Amino acid sequence: MGTVAPVVVYWLYAGFYQLLPPLDKYRLHTRKEEEEKNAVPFVSVVRGVLFQQLVQATVAKLLFLLTSTADASGTTIQPSVPVQLAQFIVAMLVMDTWQYFVHRFMHQNKFLYRHVHSQHHRLVVPYAIGALYNHPLEGLLLDTFGGAISFLVSGMTARTAVIFFCFAVIKTVDDHCGLWLPGNIFHIFFWNNSAYHDIHHQLQGTKYNYSQPFFANWDKLLGTHMPYDLLKRPEGGFEVRLKKD
Repeated sequence: MGTVAPVVVYWLYAGFYQLLPPLDKYRLHTRKEEEEKNAVPFVSVVRGVLFQQLVQATVAKLLFLLTSTADASGTTIQPSVPVQLAQFIVAMLVMDTWQYFVHRFMHQNKFLYRHVHSQHHRLVVPYAIGALYNHPLEGLLLDTFGGAISFLVSGMTARTAVIFFCFAVIKTVDDHCGLWLPGNIFHIFFWNNSAYHDIHHQLQGTKYNYSQPFFANWDKLLGTHMPYDLLKRPEGGFEVRLKKD
């Protein structure tokens, strides 16, 4: 489950967004912008995501086998609910910390940006299925290693990890959905959301809003936080506009 569930959840949730009818009045970019600015075809994005998920599933399988705490009967004893909640929060903070610094380094190092991270930024206008469209090395360093470290540091069991990784996948997909939907729970509870991350995908915002996938703490602490205004377009939809001092 820990290996397969996040992959299934990714395609179910991203597929849900993909199958929605045109929602022009909720889009952060027009469909014309998506066609003109994105530099990679949809089929290539799907292939890239599938390859990254294959690597992640392989690493997850090995990790769960090596860290299994099952007793002689093959049963893993789950800690109490409060302990699991604490492990969940620790894992969120660890993943955020890992991804912030690795992500920021990939922007600051010209070689890594040009040859690795720029692949993800070929989607100037993000959409749900492209959330994990990365260079294989980035997928390994940023997502796979980040998930493994979060799992190990938090001390969670494989069963708790299934829930955590599925939640992280859903949050990552939602941050790349390119929509500002009313009542979206992630927009209510997280400052780091689809509009926040959209800033980072814009040309003038690539040196800001590195934080992902949960909180914006590191951006605010280290001066890379870029506030924004969410404006309604006259023709429908929204525009995320940088609000520089």
